[in-house]
Amino acid sequence: MSNDRVGKPSPSALKKLIEGNLGAPAPSVLVGPGPGLDAAVIDVGGGRVMVIAEDPIFPAVGLPLEIMGEFTVHIGASDVAVTGVKPTAMTYTLLLPPGCPESDAALIIQSISKTAKALGIAIVGGHTGWYSAVTIPTVGGVTVWGFAEAGAWVSPGGAREGDVLLMTKGPAIEASALLAVLYKERLAKRVPPKMLEALCARTSEITVVADALTAFAAGAEDSKGEKRENGVHAMHDATEGGVLGGLWEMADSSGLKVHADLDSAPVPEDIAALASTLGFDPWRAISEGTLLAAVASEAAQSILRAWTKAGIEGHILGYFDSRSKASTVKSSGMTETLTEPGIDPFWPLFFAGLAAPHK
Repeated sequence: MSNDRVGKPSPSALKKLIEGNLGAPAPSVLVGPGPGLDAAVIDVGGGRVMVIAEDPIFPAVGLPLEIMGEFTVHIGASDVAVTGVKPTAMTYTLLLPPGCPESDAALIIQSISKTAKALGIAIVGGHTGWYSAVTIPTVGGVTVWGFAEAGAWVSPGGAREGDVLLMTKGPAIEASALLAVLYKERLAKRVPPKMLEALCARTSEITVVADALTAFAAGAEDSKGEKRENGVHAMHDATEGGVLGGLWEMADSSGLKVHADLDSAPVPEDIAALASTLGFDPWRAISEGTLLAAVASEAAQSILRAWTKAGIEGHILGYFDSRSKASTVKSSGMTETLTEPGIDPFWPLFFAGLAAPHK
């Protein structure tokens, strides 16, 4: 297949595609579709809101089908969790090729159920079927939602003047994990065994549910544990386009400029080694599992401490302001303008790996 157009459209292309195509107007929609807006927020009355998100899920090449079930729940739940709202219910559509045995379907369904139960999410509906147009097991869509008080949520576009930019884990979490699995045999002689094992194990990090809910809870308390106005103003999962793409989307949707110092948060050693070996920029590669958060300066340290306590690595990456003419990124001592994300470097490598699995 051609790699000319893969993955999500660019933010500007998406705006053109959906402009004027959002159905009937609804005043109850507080946050609707848009680049980088992970979930919709709907006023349901009675001082409550519903947060809802949807994603497709494909099987990860080289990984057992159980992992697909885990991804289905965590990727959908992550888009709700970045609003600070706990996901509580979900539906999904499981599409299977005619030759797929019922035992494989059962494995995926059981894995989805087990993962949802662990996160406290009820599966309340969906669809399962075998169709000739489907070539691999696919979750055509997972829809996850949760409810909260009217003021107890945030969106990726909520950054405020002077907010500190925080990041969890590091860049290219998803890209590194999936490419390491796909290229495992070819990397065996180029990457130390323990490092390759660590890269493959990062599949368990492709989630920001704990990252986001931990941050939101910590942001609502001062150093003495007393309740205060939540210091978390915006959160975003760095998916396609990676950390830099996520930063561009946060800045664009908030109307502010962001300034990130990549030198302040070194790329994890195993990810840096893989990026060098395969030749991709880890800061621009898909990174489901990396949380970006805009927080009040007085809340930053309490959130970092809460992450540490939860076993989640966190970094201060930069800040937001309204006075600059452009967003900037500092890397290797050089400062450049942050630009709109293009095609994610993960995709060419992914399709090349599929086309020549043993070269």
